[in-house]
Amino acid sequence: MRGGRLVGVVTAAALLGAALAGCGQRHEPGADEPRRPGREAPAAYASLDEVPEKLAADGTTIVVGDPHAPVAVHLYEDPRCPVCEEFETTGSGPVLRQATIRREVSSRYTLASFLDDRLGGSGSKKAVNALRAALAEGKFAEYHEVLYANQPEETVDGFTDAYLLELAGRVDGLRGPAFDSAVKTMKYRAFVTASEQAFDRSEAEGTPAAAINDKLVPLRYSGLLFEPSLFGPFLEQVRKDPDLLKQMRF
Repeated sequence: MRGGRLVGVVTAAALLGAALAGCGQRHEPGADEPRRPGREAPAAYASLDEVPEKLAADGTTIVVGDPHAPVAVHLYEDPRCPVCEEFETTGSGPVLRQATIRREVSSRYTLASFLDDRLGGSGSKKAVNALRAALAEGKFAEYHEVLYANQPEETVDGFTDAYLLELAGRVDGLRGPAFDSAVKTMKYRAFVTASEQAFDRSEAEGTPAAAINDKLVPLRYSGLLFEPSLFGPFLEQVRKDPDLLKQMRF
């Protein structure tokens, strides 16, 4: 259910156990493939504000972190979704951010805004537009964290221009004429629409949803996203053996 918590009938522990039990043969990677274990790992970024970020070639996916990291986690989120807030603040989101800083994982985002149509208002669309404006300033990751840490109630439609600008003031170097104007004028309206369309075309059954190395975590295993003590070891196991996911029976 979109905007509601995705409750699995199979526990996250079972998923992790299946992953840890797997093993397989690896092939020799080409020069353009992600790093594999055994290659020298680059130094970690000093903090979230040093992590690179860019818009992918598809025009909607926002890529945060080392694009050559052996694990890619693609998240589908709506800024008004309280379950996305749960993932980002008390769920596995903080674990994902630290893994991204360590260059073990790259984080990718498709930003939906369907809750505006369901609940009324424009907070999701305004927040997605503001996040795109933050990307233009190289501050997406930091602003994204701030927005979820200060998310209004889902039914309040509290992501107004004024509130989005207030929160932007908590990110060093984000506020300025270009960013402020982009927020007030909905400069990235086309991006907002395209991102929602990309979400609609995806296989995600709700928000939050995640694909790990292009393999969508199905609804029945979504509890993994809310168990940091399981999610972290799971990412580590996939990092050590990126071919592991091919053997999982999703």
